[in-house]
Amino acid sequence: MIHVYVSVGSNIERDHNIRSGLEALRERFGDLALSSIYESEAYGFEGDNFYNLVVGFDSDEDLYSVARALQHIEDRHGRVRSGPRYSSRTLDLDLLIYDDLQLHEPGLVLPRPDILKRAFVLGPLAEIAGELKHPVAGKTYAELWDAFDKSRHGIWRVVVEDLV
Repeated sequence: MIHVYVSVGSNIERDHNIRSGLEALRERFGDLALSSIYESEAYGFEGDNFYNLVVGFDSDEDLYSVARALQHIEDRHGRVRSGPRYSSRTLDLDLLIYDDLQLHEPGLVLPRPDILKRAFVLGPLAEIAGELKHPVAGKTYAELWDAFDKSRHGIWRVVVEDLV
């Protein structure tokens, strides 16, 4: 079995889209490990705040099947891909880790570079996979999070009733 970690985010109808996205992920991949939900300001554009979390699951599917399934779930939630790179999202599912695979292809880089750059990715990932090592940096996600400059990108944990 392959260990997969996915970043989940939304700033459009956040409660509904996160809840529905998690249901779709469970339906497709089974049991999910869930981080806490974090809120953060929009990054790279002016917009409503995001809810973000990281989910983990085991899969025997190949990388490209998992990636296609994530895009399909986004599409079913009204994801618009024709706009600017940094924009509001109904549902954003980013493949972060596929076991310890290192890959650099157009449109698919693993481990995802955002892990080392964005608090709303690294923080939740360290929460549920802190003991795992980043295959390039060679440090655990917990160590990376401890060393991360949190003043640059604030996130705060939120409690959303019945969301997860």
